[in-house]
Amino acid sequence: MPRIELGTYVEQLITWLLRSVPGLLDGISAVVTVVTDALTATLAGPPFGVWVAILTVAALLVRGWGLAAFTVTAFLLISALNLWQETMETLAMVLVAAVIATAIGVPLGIWAARRPTAGVILRPILDFMQTTPVFVYLIPAVFFFGIGVVPGVVATTIFSIPPAVRLTELGIRGVDPEVVEAAQAFGAHPRQILREVQLPMALPSIMAGINQVIMLALSMVVVAGLAGAGGLGTVVVSAVTQLDVAAGFEGGLAVVILAIFLDRFTAALADRPGRGLWRRLRNRRATPAAAAPGRAAEAPAQPATGVSPAAR
Repeated sequence: MPRIELGTYVEQLITWLLRSVPGLLDGISAVVTVVTDALTATLAGPPFGVWVAILTVAALLVRGWGLAAFTVTAFLLISALNLWQETMETLAMVLVAAVIATAIGVPLGIWAARRPTAGVILRPILDFMQTTPVFVYLIPAVFFFGIGVVPGVVATTIFSIPPAVRLTELGIRGVDPEVVEAAQAFGAHPRQILREVQLPMALPSIMAGINQVIMLALSMVVVAGLAGAGGLGTVVVSAVTQLDVAAGFEGGLAVVILAIFLDRFTAALADRPGRGLWRRLRNRRATPAAAAPGRAAEAPAQPATGVSPAAR
C-alpha cells in the first residue's frame, strides 16, 4: 500500500501561510510580545513583598485565612529560592494565554450550546485538540513566530481552549429549561435571556472551565521553555539538559506552588456561597437589614374586636 504523505501536505500548508500572511503573523507577534512584556514588568517591577501582601489580602478576601497563610509561606519560599523573576515571567505568560483562551473558548461554548449543529462540528475538533501531544503544538508555533515567548504563548493558548468551550456549553445546557421558558413568557429577547438568565446560572461551570484553562496553561510551562519562552520552564529545561537535580527540583516546586495558588484562588471565585472574608463582611452587613422586617412582623397584632383603639 503506498504511503500517504499527509505530513508533507501540512508542511506545504504552513509554508503557504508563512508566505501569504506575514503581516498578520508579525502583528500577532508584536501584540503578544508587548502585552506579555508589560505584564511581566508590572509583576516583577515592584519589590516582591508588595505583591506577596497584595496576593495575601486577595486570598484572604476570596477564600479565607487558610489560603492566605499558604500564599505568604509559598511565595516567600519562592523568593528565598531566588526564583521570583522567573515565577513572575511564568505567571505573566499563563495569564495572557488564559485570557486569550477564555476570550475564544467562552463564545464558542455559547455558540455550541445555542446551536446543536455547532456543537456537533466543534466536538471532534476539541477531541483532536485535547488528544494531540503537547509537543506537537510547538512545531507550527515555532515555524510561524520563531523562538521566544510568542510561540510559547500561542501554543499554550491553543492547548488551553477546549475546557473553556466544553464547560461553557455544559453550563448553559444545564440551565433549567423552565426558567428559560418563564423568561420567554415574559417577552425577553434571546440575547437578554442569555445575558441575564443563562450566563449567571452557568457561571459556576464557566468558572470551572477557566480554572481548567489556567491549569492546562501551567502544564505547558516546561514545554514552552523548549521554545525559549523563559520563566520557570527554562529553569526546568536547563536542569534536565545539565542533569542538575537541585535546580530541577526547585523549578518544579515553584511551578507546583503557582499551580496550587491559582487553582485554589479561581476555585474560590467559582464557589457561589463563598468562604472568604469579603463574603462574611457582606453577609454581616446585610443581616441588620434582613432582621428589621422580621422584628416588625413579630410585633403583636391588635385583637380583631371591631372597635378602633381611639374608640376604646
